[in-house]
Amino acid sequence: MSFGWLLLSTAIFWRPNSNIEMKMKKTISKVVALAVVSVALSGCVGSNAVTGYLMKFNLKAVDNRYARGGLNILLAPAYGLTVAADYLVFNSLEFWTGSNPLTGAPHIFDTKIDTYLDINHQLDKSLTEAPVGPITSADMIEKGQMQQIDENTIQMDITYQSGERATLIGVRDGEMVTYFIDGEVVAQTSIDELESYAASRA
Repeated sequence: MSFGWLLLSTAIFWRPNSNIEMKMKKTISKVVALAVVSVALSGCVGSNAVTGYLMKFNLKAVDNRYARGGLNILLAPAYGLTVAADYLVFNSLEFWTGSNPLTGAPHIFDTKIDTYLDINHQLDKSLTEAPVGPITSADMIEKGQMQQIDENTIQMDITYQSGERATLIGVRDGEMVTYFIDGEVVAQTSIDELESYAASRA
């Protein structure tokens, strides 16, 4: 159960109803996709943990260096997939949270070494550390129950793995949907963005 599930459900309740809206939806979808790819690739440098796991498998499979080389060639398509997973997902998470979600290791850019230029002391603290805290299992949703309150409001009662509870509410106002967690605004999306998200999940 995730926030994405709420977005998908919201998109089902509020659908576009004209050709102009469909054309605008396609244009906005392209802009949103470009923005998402830009943000995702902005943190593509990292420890490549998924690729590292595949390399460990490659090394453990056989003890002969030539056999390992042959296996490496056979695993080339798998390496392509692991590099893509690292660059698009895990390295980005590692960059933005400060630690790799698979290994827990700190991001390579946070390594303390003697550098040629020392600028951190001149910058605001927010520019010297990862902006998002590490993802922990306590932050993961264990259960979510959704209900439609009225034609413009959807509510999801969330239980996290830590046992904490929260209420996520999506309120439609015209072509925009605002999301609140326990009364605090956390996000806002357009109906077109929701439709794009629903189409990408179908």
